[in-house]
Amino acid sequence: MSLSDLLGAMIQSGMTPSSNQRMRNAFGGGSGGLLESLSGMLGKQQGGGLGDLISGMLGGGGRDLGGMFGGVLNQAGEMAGGKQNLALGGLGALAGALLGGGGKSVGGALGGGVMALLGAMAFGALQGTGQGKGEVPLGLLEPQTDADKRELEQHTELVLKAMINAAKSDGRIDEKEIHRIVGKLQEAGADANDQRFVLAQMQKPMETETLISAARGRAELGARIYAASLMAIEVDTVAEKNYLRELSSGLGLSQEVIRKIEHMAGIQPV
Repeated sequence: MSLSDLLGAMIQSGMTPSSNQRMRNAFGGGSGGLLESLSGMLGKQQGGGLGDLISGMLGGGGRDLGGMFGGVLNQAGEMAGGKQNLALGGLGALAGALLGGGGKSVGGALGGGVMALLGAMAFGALQGTGQGKGEVPLGLLEPQTDADKRELEQHTELVLKAMINAAKSDGRIDEKEIHRIVGKLQEAGADANDQRFVLAQMQKPMETETLISAARGRAELGARIYAASLMAIEVDTVAEKNYLRELSSGLGLSQEVIRKIEHMAGIQPV
């Protein structure tokens, strides 16, 4: 499996009961949100995937599509030189899974969709804050070169590690949970090497400083790591809240950026 496949499989395993709802929130899962718009139009769709549907909706002059999330996609598309340069296919696969479609075969597309969603969250949270370079993050932006592809793979690995690291923040991942996640990975087609990689990450000591060092001076990456961490835990223990405060401080993200990300995920300020 590629790292994107593995990330998709981890998402399908359901790291926390709230993971899917937080992704729905980030998409704009409520009234007037992108998922509601997509759900309402699925029955009218004539061929093509959800990525094509998102692309068509964005190209239809709908500046207010999907509320805040639709606005982020429109702005990112303009900065990227056109919506065709955004990872709409991955977003469509993830949206489809959240709407109840998809399956094992879309694991890799789901991983790409998660990276695109996290990229959109980072892009939206950093706008107007003076942090970051004001660029569309890789993941939301389709890689254009081999160097871009390698960098996106590195970022995918960091996101995967960040999610597992967050899951360990309240002590450890118990054996029952490990077996559940490994079983889900097997169902998704993860081979023995993939399973060993995930097991090693679950069983090794916390590596918060490694994650912080990797994102130092890179606000877009730091924002994605923080957003990914919110997707991996319930944030209902003192240890988890302390971990998120330590992580956000180490990443150098302002309180404004943190609050925006938490708002997108639909959780109370940590």
